[in-house]
Amino acid sequence: MTVGDTTSGAGEEPGSDSSVHATPHHEVDHTVEPTDDPLAIRLEALILGADRRYTPFQAARTAGVSMDLASRFWRAMGFADIGQAKALTEADVLALRRLAGLVEAGLLSEPMAIQVARSTGQTTARLAEWQIDSFLEGLTEPPEPGMTRTEVTYPLVELLLPELQEFLVYVWRRQLAAATGRVVQAADDDEMVDRRLAVGFADLVGFTRLTRRLEEEELGELVESFETTAADLVAAHGGRLIKTLGDEVLFAADDAGTAAEIALRLIEAMSQDETMPALRVGIAFGTVTTRMGDVFGTTVNLASRLTSIAPKDAVLVDGAFAKELIRHGDAPESEAQAAEAVAAAAERGRVAEKEGREPDDEPPLPTYRFGLQPMWQRPVRGLGVVEPWLLARRGKTGS
Repeated sequence: MTVGDTTSGAGEEPGSDSSVHATPHHEVDHTVEPTDDPLAIRLEALILGADRRYTPFQAARTAGVSMDLASRFWRAMGFADIGQAKALTEADVLALRRLAGLVEAGLLSEPMAIQVARSTGQTTARLAEWQIDSFLEGLTEPPEPGMTRTEVTYPLVELLLPELQEFLVYVWRRQLAAATGRVVQAADDDEMVDRRLAVGFADLVGFTRLTRRLEEEELGELVESFETTAADLVAAHGGRLIKTLGDEVLFAADDAGTAAEIALRLIEAMSQDETMPALRVGIAFGTVTTRMGDVFGTTVNLASRLTSIAPKDAVLVDGAFAKELIRHGDAPESEAQAAEAVAAAAERGRVAEKEGREPDDEPPLPTYRFGLQPMWQRPVRGLGVVEPWLLARRGKTGS
């Protein structure tokens, strides 16, 4: 019997021969080794908010939820197999009751409730591991001789837990407000799912070789530094960090200019850090399917392929992205066009001077933030022939 067992309802105790179902990648292990340490028991109760008292069957029955639905919720949240151990608490019962209540009230469909459980479980699983790793970095040695890890951890958790819980809700509300704003601004329902976005991958060059050369701690510090820098730059310049993959980050932006600025800032930041390997970035612009905080589609695949062929410390973009930059006046169609704009501005200045007018009365010289250099067309596996463009930063004079 597992937390993922599916029986027809809450009215029958599950049998011992039930099938075992696969669990998601992030699993919450509810089983614990027996302990006589009262402080360890108190620590667990502090974190869970209550004592363990229910088997999965008992929790489902108490919540008034069928075992089938409860099992699907638990699998979606990433709960590991626990048999019929008394591993669940009043909080587990309340969570079941709330999710099932949303379905019964018609506020969420059953598939949507499963998605909510899955997205929340996956996100918080990584968050919890991330935070625990950070906390334990400062607990490698007990502060006083003879103190156990539990004795050190308990007061820390007791102080941090309520504050972090409130902080988590605060950040979630801010992110929910931002996501809701993007939905409200969408032109129609289709745009809520399929949107035109700039999508970029930033990839550390030679990361596989680094994994063989660096110690695990050094490698972890390098990845953390890269992810932190990338997250800060993406957020500061108006983009959204979709996910981090160790040696690679995926980001998105609503317009090409924002994505271009982020990409070049990433290259510049990494190149100034002697401890970091070279970086390469690929960006594509087009229709993207957004689902559960992730992005999918041909545009995403193209951005990934462009990253794989990009030179070190360089940004490659696709033709659609280049056209967006040109259309919004962020880049010239060609260097010849930029030179013509400079020459025309100089001529206007001479005419204004001859006529006794201030040159400032004339239209300003176009200011292009970026430059584009076409590269050789090349076949890209699964996407046909593409013409990448090399993106660079231009001076403020337009020349």
